[in-house]
Amino acid sequence: MANHKSAQKRIRSNDTKRLRNKYQHKTTRNAVRKLRTLTDKTEASSFFVSVVSMLDKLAKNNVIHKNKAANLKSGLQLRINSLS
Repeated sequence: MANHKSAQKRIRSNDTKRLRNKYQHKTTRNAVRKLRTLTDKTEASSFFVSVVSMLDKLAKNNVIHKNKAANLKSGLQLRINSLS
């Protein structure tokens, strides 16, 4: 247990941030999964914009690495382009 006031505050803020990061990360993973299952190109293209935004936000806040975000976006774009 932390003895200093600042250390106690740091524990509380870390827990809050961890829960928020976990929620955002899980939501983004579910959105990526949903995008991969779509078969309609126009629907996938419109949903792709929101998924890219989510990935960029996670990368900006260091929840995921920027290269992982770039790889996911690239793979999803290739999948959308291959749809007919």
